Amino acid sequence: MKRTKIVATLGPASSSAEVIEEMILAGADVCRINFSHGSYENVLQQINTIRDLNKKLGTHTAILADLQGPKLRIGVVENNGVELIAGKEIIITTKECTGTAERVYITYPQFPKDVKVGENILIDDGKLLLETVSTNGVDEVKAVIRHGGILSSKKGVNLPNTKVSLPCLTEKDLKDLDFALTNHVDWVGLSFVRSAADIIELKHLIANFNQKIRTRVVAKIEKPEAILEIDNIIKETDALMVARGDLGVEVPMQQVPIIQKMLVRKCLEQSKPVIIATQMMESMITNISPSRAEVNDVANSVMDGADAVMLSGETSVGNHPAKVVAAMTKIIQHVEQESDDIYNRENAAPEVNIHNERFLSDSICYTAAKMAQRTSAAAIVTMTHSGYTALKLASHRPKANIFVFTDNYDILTTLNLVWGVKGFYYDKNISTDHTIADIKFILKKNGMVKPNDLVINIASIPLSEKGKSNMIKLSAVE
Repeated sequence: MKRTKIVATLGPASSSAEVIEEMILAGADVCRINFSHGSYENVLQQINTIRDLNKKLGTHTAILADLQGPKLRIGVVENNGVELIAGKEIIITTKECTGTAERVYITYPQFPKDVKVGENILIDDGKLLLETVSTNGVDEVKAVIRHGGILSSKKGVNLPNTKVSLPCLTEKDLKDLDFALTNHVDWVGLSFVRSAADIIELKHLIANFNQKIRTRVVAKIEKPEAILEIDNIIKETDALMVARGDLGVEVPMQQVPIIQKMLVRKCLEQSKPVIIATQMMESMITNISPSRAEVNDVANSVMDGADAVMLSGETSVGNHPAKVVAAMTKIIQHVEQESDDIYNRENAAPEVNIHNERFLSDSICYTAAKMAQRTSAAAIVTMTHSGYTALKLASHRPKANIFVFTDNYDILTTLNLVWGVKGFYYDKNISTDHTIADIKFILKKNGMVKPNDLVINIASIPLSEKGKSNMIKLSAVE
């Protein structure tokens, strides 16, 4: 059983039930639906397919709906390609037109107001570099081409120095969010997060949509402003994604590895899941095996302590989506078997504060992780309704397996993103001793534990109240 989870992006290459099933069997734990592409009809089909497969396979594959966000793009250019020559000037206009080497359209109405002289304009993932010379503040910006090349239609634009005034959620995002929440997805990815206020706004919209829906938020970190605000963002979000594509264009590329490690560390400290994304196995879009550098990249993300590693084009448009997932699974499993450094993090003990409503649960989880390390327990078993103890336990990265039993079916799929967590649906309501014995029997029957294994159980007594964890028990499997 691998601990680090795999997020696989669905697309033209991986929309059929057959391919999605192959990916799940190869190790995919979360299916990402990218709302930048595809119709609602296709997306609904994908959602239904995943849920049907969960029933068929007995899995809890999660669904992550990724909102596009305020993606800045160049408009259509003539012949789908014009050459921009270094040293020449170009006009960027907010009035729609067919682009030429002298004038191009940008899909960002406030651009002339927001940009300042001397600021860089990066196009097509930074392949083209322009520098602002002047702006009329209304509809035109003059720029000089610093690094030229072929500009084709609808390429993305990054403005690393400009304070972009666009809202985090566009009209398209609001419609996509409505669709995603109507279909009860587990996670929503928020693109181009700049501050904690962006997360708070999205959570407010989710809460107002339906009080019963518990869709969680993944903050995608791809802007320099987000790095400056990172502590507040982590505090407000439910999970984080290190979106290295745009991040590597918006900040100097050499800073990205250090930023990645910092983000993983901070998320672990706050018990928030963290996903590493972009170009992890890029060469496998066409090749049948990854480059050695890509193998190192995935392995290092696992060793850093990431909850999940993500595949984008590799599974959405690649030639063999299931093979990529299988290759990633193989790398993860080898690192987890051979590297003891990823287990038993030295987290600080919870600060003694009986007025903190989480103090008892946090102390129980901390103690369970320490006890598992000292006794070489095979498993830590938690009963949860909200999923809180599962997240907390996972952040300690115990070597013991984490098994979660819950009567809240929605939480099973949500927790499939979280490191090391394997969930079981359990809705019996009997005495604590009977429940613990019954759960041990289920785990033994499923081959998860064997006779004489030590197991640590965490629960809330009385069970019927479904309160916060306040009980810990160490016992052997008979």
